[in-house]
Amino acid sequence: MKKYWQSIEEYQEIIRSKDLPDAEIEQERMPEFNIDGLEDKDSNHTSRRSFLKMLGFSVGYAAIAASCETPVRKAISYISQPEEIIPGQANYYASTFFDGHDYCSVLVKTREGRPIKIEGNTHSLITQGGTQARVQASVLNLYDLSRLHGPKKNQSDISWDDIDTDVHQQLTAMAAANEKVVLLTSTIISPSTRQLITEFTEKYPNIEWMTYDEVSSSGMLDANNISFGKRAIPEYKFDKAELIVGFNADFHGNWLLPVSFTKQYSKGRNLMNGQTSISQHIQYESNMSLTGSNADIRVPIKPSEEGIVLLKLYNEIARAEGATTYSAPASKVDVHSLAHELLKNKGKSLLVSGTNDLNIQLIVNGINYLLGNYGHTINLNRSINIRQGSDADMTRLVDEMNNGTVAGLMMFNVNPAYSYVDQEKFTAGIKKVGFTLSFSGQMDESASLCEYVCPVNHYLESWDDAEAITGYISTQQPTINPIFKTRQFQSSLLKWIGKDTDYRNYMSAYWENNFFPKQSEKLLFVDFWNQSIQHGIFNMEIEEASQAAFNPSELKARAGAESGIEMVLYEKVGIGTGDYANNPWLQELPDPVSLATWDNYLCVGPAFAEEKGWETEDVVSIDGKIELPVLVQPGQAYGTVAIALGYGRQSEGKVANGLGKNAYFLCNTAEGYHNLSGKAVQIEATGSTYPLARTQSHNTMEGRAIVRETTLEQWKKDPNAGNEMHTNIANQNATLYDIPKFEGFHWGMAINLHACTGCSNCVISCQAENNVAVIGKEQVRNRRIMHWIRIDRYYSDLAENPEVVHQPVMCQHCDNAPCENVCPVAATPHSDEGLNQMIYNRCIGTRYCMNNCPYKVRRFNWFNFQDNDDFDYNMNSEQEKLVLNPDVTVRSRGVVEKCSLCVQRIQEKKLDAKKEGRDLGGDEVQTACQQSCPGNAIVFGNMLDPDSEISKVLKNPRTYQLLEQIHTLPSVNYVTKIRNVDPKLKAQNYSKYYPVYGNQQLTDDHESAGSGDEHHH
Repeated sequence: MKKYWQSIEEYQEIIRSKDLPDAEIEQERMPEFNIDGLEDKDSNHTSRRSFLKMLGFSVGYAAIAASCETPVRKAISYISQPEEIIPGQANYYASTFFDGHDYCSVLVKTREGRPIKIEGNTHSLITQGGTQARVQASVLNLYDLSRLHGPKKNQSDISWDDIDTDVHQQLTAMAAANEKVVLLTSTIISPSTRQLITEFTEKYPNIEWMTYDEVSSSGMLDANNISFGKRAIPEYKFDKAELIVGFNADFHGNWLLPVSFTKQYSKGRNLMNGQTSISQHIQYESNMSLTGSNADIRVPIKPSEEGIVLLKLYNEIARAEGATTYSAPASKVDVHSLAHELLKNKGKSLLVSGTNDLNIQLIVNGINYLLGNYGHTINLNRSINIRQGSDADMTRLVDEMNNGTVAGLMMFNVNPAYSYVDQEKFTAGIKKVGFTLSFSGQMDESASLCEYVCPVNHYLESWDDAEAITGYISTQQPTINPIFKTRQFQSSLLKWIGKDTDYRNYMSAYWENNFFPKQSEKLLFVDFWNQSIQHGIFNMEIEEASQAAFNPSELKARAGAESGIEMVLYEKVGIGTGDYANNPWLQELPDPVSLATWDNYLCVGPAFAEEKGWETEDVVSIDGKIELPVLVQPGQAYGTVAIALGYGRQSEGKVANGLGKNAYFLCNTAEGYHNLSGKAVQIEATGSTYPLARTQSHNTMEGRAIVRETTLEQWKKDPNAGNEMHTNIANQNATLYDIPKFEGFHWGMAINLHACTGCSNCVISCQAENNVAVIGKEQVRNRRIMHWIRIDRYYSDLAENPEVVHQPVMCQHCDNAPCENVCPVAATPHSDEGLNQMIYNRCIGTRYCMNNCPYKVRRFNWFNFQDNDDFDYNMNSEQEKLVLNPDVTVRSRGVVEKCSLCVQRIQEKKLDAKKEGRDLGGDEVQTACQQSCPGNAIVFGNMLDPDSEISKVLKNPRTYQLLEQIHTLPSVNYVTKIRNVDPKLKAQNYSKYYPVYGNQQLTDDHESAGSGDEHHH
């Protein structure tokens, strides 16, 4: 019988309970309420009369405390109303999000001229309407008070005219003296910007353009240059692969194009459209990543083992194909079965590695070549243009700065004083450079070292274009005038090369000369331009030439480390590389794996932590340079530890400064590449502790079958597999009461656990749409987090290598809702369309509804989170409040809130249909979480419309409701998770390789999964 658990503490309880007699277990888990004690006058129990007195006082006090008067807001009408702006009506603009490493084609929702929400652009062939958490949260950065308000010289204000004069003079003088100047930028994927930089370097021939990425793919670029003569990253097609094998590539979370890859991945694993087979995913990795948590089979390995395992895999395939084999060090990991399956899927498999190591990437290229994947699941004719930096160039630049051979340094969208592996060496070097300038939105660690700081526009204030994949062009347009005295990077370059034009006109001319001739749909350029801006995309046809020839090279793998603890650095789906460390939405977003917020920490596997005597929140010292708390993380490979990047900011803003520790210096620089894994470290306990804010034990539910899953093999035999109890419960839930009936509309939702990756994008999308408050670390620790959606993460099997399920839970909008009949003031009624509503003006804060909700999805406002200096995050100034959605009430102290199924969006679509004189379609309304989901895991619509997508899902035998046995009749449904587990490829018992925590086997094989699943909390 399969058992689920959410934390190491629960895991310990399960193991302990296996040794207890059944009677003792029952007594521990089912405490009985002694009703007889209430009748005993001599007992210590409160009498009924005293209880009622206290109840009356509590209700009265709550009513007084909650009756905070809503502040009066005075309306000011337009003197001259813009033609395109209608008060109360949203405008949408197609644009592009790109920050140097994350890409997404988006729609920007504006109200009264201010951007308030980011949606996915369905016209894009790359992201296909999906987004990710950082994309959703980027709108909040637009209103960040820590943004620079104007240009600076030596930390003092200066005008743009003065800075233009100074910079032009210095650039001209250095060019005349032929003194070296370096323009250091993040990866540039804008075709028009790349041409402009070329013109800039032609104007000043002494300028060398270098590209630097905080997280580098330089090893992959160099390997592809050796293997195919192209220093490029090929286009991957996860939807074409029937067998996906990943090595430390978090392609659902942060690797290259995670939104695009998740869309493809979900398409290849969709069983809701009549498909009877899905791709299989096997993941080898050191830390438990978002991608690893979704794999059918996951194998924990040390970083030092990756190259060895890959070379062994290559040799197995090469022997079968009659190709050359190479000497490989010994490894405990058996890859014989995997090689056999890959050979069975030649041309239909895909192997990727996210490790920045030349040798590893060469082996990956060799394996994919032997399997015939190029031209099928890998396309060399289109390249992914993300992360084009060179580690060798960056190392050379820092050396030249320290040698005094660099006279000038100009930086755009990079912060090496924070993110470079040797920050001290970079800082020492920049002090030896005579002319320093930073194009930055904030006074970050690097900008603060520069003489000149030119503040750049936010992307929502800018014109630009982007070519994330060769031939797929997207546009960026301003959706608001610059809030501060900022200027686009490109506009500065145009000024300094003497071009009297703005960047919008420059970009338009580039499109007319380079893209307009490559299409035949529009005869006039103005029509082509307007269509491209309106849709936000232009797709060029690429001649499908034969794939580049493969150049074999000698393959090798370094021997694994004999001793020492191996470090792994990784990115969280929220904070990423640290560019969004000052975004409070992302700081408070629970990491989908650890469910921790507001900090980074040292992830340690359970058995390794037990061996070292470390427990969660124990503080340890890493190489004597930084101290971090331990977090015992199931799935972390034995002998390894992991730290998230992006923390330890010192010059970013009020939210970011001082949170966590900077771990970039722990990069492994072997063979000249900045590798995030493999460095040997020394770790010592300090004897102190540090509190972490984790949500993994918040709002847990009674131990019933919450998650339901099965295997593909079982599902093929029985479509009800894993969900057998659904039919049994439906038969047992007979009632004499009338089942609620609805006319016209009955709104419902379905969440496919098989498609949900746990990326948490929906959490931020909901927060932006519904004005959900940020409460801070202390209140999170007090279990008061306000998110309307939570992502529950369940483990099963061994703690050293568990299986994982992610489950989004929000208000279930029950038709027989327990919360509704306990509210003394009828603040939570049921609508005639099946929505469980909240009337905030009625709510007096008794919280009876919260106590009576079996799903624990209601949130209580313990404080006013706006205009409150104790919660100075994003609701304390008029500027920060510009991000708020005017269609959703901002809740005040003493009020309960929860998911509304985006009732404001329902009303908006109803009004649109009414104005157009038509009926509202069953699938026409999209909730915020549904619209942004990159995995298409959420379906919403009218359950009374037989043609709606939700109605079709409800007929699927995999569909069930949470706690359906208590007859709450939820309108939110779930679809069972299916694992494609081949017994021959099932990862070998981890205990054969390394010690296992608790030395316990908690589950039988997958044959036992299904209706008997148990959940322990």
